Amino acid sequence: MQLPAAGTTAPPASTQTRAKAARPRSASRTDILVSWLGLAPFLLFCLLFELLPAIILIQGSFLDSNTNALTFNNFQRVFSQASNLHAFQNSVTLSLVTALIGSVVGFFASYGVYSLKASWLRNFLIGFSSIAANFAGVPLAFAFISTLGVTGFITVLLHNWFHISLYDLGFSIYSFWGLVMAYTYFQLPLMILVTVPAMSALRPEWREAATNLGASNFTYWRRVALPVLLPSLIAAAMLLFANSFGAFATAYALAQGNINLVTILISFVVAGNVSMDVGLGNALAVGMILVLLISVTLYTTMLRRVNAWQGR
Repeated sequence: MQLPAAGTTAPPASTQTRAKAARPRSASRTDILVSWLGLAPFLLFCLLFELLPAIILIQGSFLDSNTNALTFNNFQRVFSQASNLHAFQNSVTLSLVTALIGSVVGFFASYGVYSLKASWLRNFLIGFSSIAANFAGVPLAFAFISTLGVTGFITVLLHNWFHISLYDLGFSIYSFWGLVMAYTYFQLPLMILVTVPAMSALRPEWREAATNLGASNFTYWRRVALPVLLPSLIAAAMLLFANSFGAFATAYALAQGNINLVTILISFVVAGNVSMDVGLGNALAVGMILVLLISVTLYTTMLRRVNAWQGR
């Protein structure tokens, strides 16, 4: 047994206990400080490029464009003018249609990607979906015009080989359904990216248990799989809706002003060649924010249900 050296006194046990307890507490405070320092650039970005512009929009929506006086006339014109209401109707309809198509088709595509045995092929398809989901705007519009435009590759090919004229049959890439095709191009891969991770919630033993109990494949999906995946699917559909509702460049380049959407209408009233009405543009933007807040609220609600189901 080793004794303390002469002239030294061992510290009391209570002092050692307090010293050991103080070290983890100071270490945790340091970790919290480092975490907040790392989060500071993101918070600054949100403040400067999200919260501050939103506050400026809301403030400008209550100001007259000519006198800067406080007024409710901007919102009154949003609800009284038929063109403004029609723009919201077209935007909501386009977003709902593309979100529905992307959700249904993307669900089956996601399950196909998730069920692949070859991991390299699954990783390749997920990587391609990441690229396709971000391929939008003017390049996407130009790609569809080059493919399905009046002189597009497929249009000319069908006319020369099969004597089929798409535009004589009523098809037009510059119409509402042309926009639906273009939007589905980036909505579908986005659905795959969001839904494939949610497929991991389906445990293999659940299918085995359902099969042992005599359940068919349809019964398994109706009673087990779909109820588990339904909150994730609704959240993904809301994400697709918000993604489509806020799109501008693709619709502006492809529709060329022939389709009245909120984003295009805002660009006309804010940067018009004849007249500018910044107050009305701000009011329209606030209307878009309210619609997006509804979809995002439903999105976060479904995510909470998913996390509660998975025990997170």
